[in-house]
Amino acid sequence: MTSRKVLWTAAAGVTAGAGLALRRMRTGPSATAAENRWLSVTVNRGPGDIEPEKLPSPLREYGDRIETRIRPAPGDRGTELAVRLRQPQPEAAHSLPARITGQDPRQDLRRALREAKALLETGEVMRPDTPPTTHDTPGGKLVGLLSRRAGGEGVL
Repeated sequence: MTSRKVLWTAAAGVTAGAGLALRRMRTGPSATAAENRWLSVTVNRGPGDIEPEKLPSPLREYGDRIETRIRPAPGDRGTELAVRLRQPQPEAAHSLPARITGQDPRQDLRRALREAKALLETGEVMRPDTPPTTHDTPGGKLVGLLSRRAGGEGVL
């Protein structure tokens, strides 16, 4: 009898914890936190090899619209390249519907940062073959449906 009570108590605790996590996910970060957020990548090059004046073209196209921060990565593992937009964006631009529809201005900046990393490390941006060289399997179709939400950012 007592083991059932323990199980019900544990289940209630798990449910309450999941509800709290769901509530935190729904509220999301505040607009000021989203505006001040730096987007960063670790580049496999020394800090002296990357100069703010000679950034790769995807980031250079932003010009004065972005702030750039270059510093050594933790543990001597290359260089941390971080960027953020200078101009504050409307609060609606950071919402979930804006991200899903591709209207979040940070999505293009994330893409440019990934391409800059690839150019700094390898000298080229790798693109998938078009048309694809294989046929979709049922599992591949499922992954395709789920990865559409990533919106080119590499984040599900």
